Amino acid sequence: MKKIISNEYLLIVSRLFLGFLFVFSGIEKIIDLQTFSTSIANYKLLPNFTINFFAIILPWIELSAGLLLIFGICVKENAAIINLLLVVFIFAVGISMMRGLDIDCGCFGTAGGQQVGFQKIGENVLLLLIGTQLIFFGSSKFSINENFFSKH
Repeated sequence: MKKIISNEYLLIVSRLFLGFLFVFSGIEKIIDLQTFSTSIANYKLLPNFTINFFAIILPWIELSAGLLLIFGICVKENAAIINLLLVVFIFAVGISMMRGLDIDCGCFGTAGGQQVGFQKIGENVLLLLIGTQLIFFGSSKFSINENFFSKH
């Protein structure tokens, strides 16, 4: 099993998939910060004075970590950042479900809004597993690090 999970081509696919997903998510949120800010507020987990701060910062973290994954720069570190975000998202969705909130998750800004629920938790857990794969095995094949910074 380890041989399959650590296959360099599967790692490239995982890196690109997770990277593009978070780039798309970050861009969608940046395009419409007002809607994303409302999505954060709907969770009712943060004090009102922090909502705009997180609405501005989170998409840029997603975009940056996603781009760095795509280019293969500091893969393990950026996968860890994405996993940390995913854990926060999983807890936020879970808490909202327990509180009976029927809200849009705000996961992709205004693009294809989904309700909080078990499906969203399941999707985030699968993404968390992909991120964990990258944390443990990295992925330097076809990366800027490999092409420009390798020792010969």
